[in-house]
Amino acid sequence: MPTPHIESKKEEIAKNVLMPGDPLRAKYIAENFLEDYKLINTVRNMYGYTGKYKGKEVTVFASGMGVPSIGIYSYELYKFYDVENIIRIGTCGSFNENIKLLDVILSSGAYCKSYFDELLDGVDLNFIQSSQELNRKIMNKVKERNLDLKYGKTITSDVFDLYCDDEEKFRDSFPDMNFLSVEMEAFGLFYIANKLGRNASCLMTVVDSLFDKRSLTSEEREKSLNDMIEMALESII
Repeated sequence: MPTPHIESKKEEIAKNVLMPGDPLRAKYIAENFLEDYKLINTVRNMYGYTGKYKGKEVTVFASGMGVPSIGIYSYELYKFYDVENIIRIGTCGSFNENIKLLDVILSSGAYCKSYFDELLDGVDLNFIQSSQELNRKIMNKVKERNLDLKYGKTITSDVFDLYCDDEEKFRDSFPDMNFLSVEMEAFGLFYIANKLGRNASCLMTVVDSLFDKRSLTSEEREKSLNDMIEMALESII
């Protein structure tokens, strides 16, 4: 049952989905973490793969960048393919001095100034929580493996904050809610999940910080992202 943006058959998409922004990261996850995987979507080069992780079926489906893009793909996956759980996995920035480069953050909820919710449903929420049930599963797996995980609120922005002329002014334009991370998709995913009565969480690796101007090596990024990917896979199955 294809949609305007997904060509897959209904039975080709699992109930549990990992959603990176980058289509090539979806490909990387399938090739390095899944067994018996199959490419199930190529429309607009937004790659989707379904395979098995420790014998359990999982789909990895890219979202693209920004609230509108993840809003489309999460809506179609939940609404037309009966997906139950989506964990967004991606990178983020931070202007919280207690957050360090390569920290992994689990979002408790996202604040956004976008008109996405108002245009879609005529409401103006600004802040929406992620799935507490799915978050608990993630945190339990983290404890089992003795991994470090930060938990807190996220800013979802319509602009890439590093391109702002004044990063401090950008930071100060948001309410004082002790945000841990800044990214561009979580609010859209959480909103659609809440609207349709499904579950959504967001795991992010910090790759830039207002307080830390180091340049990360490709090896550092890959290891941290792999830890996050494995954390998500362990939780979602």
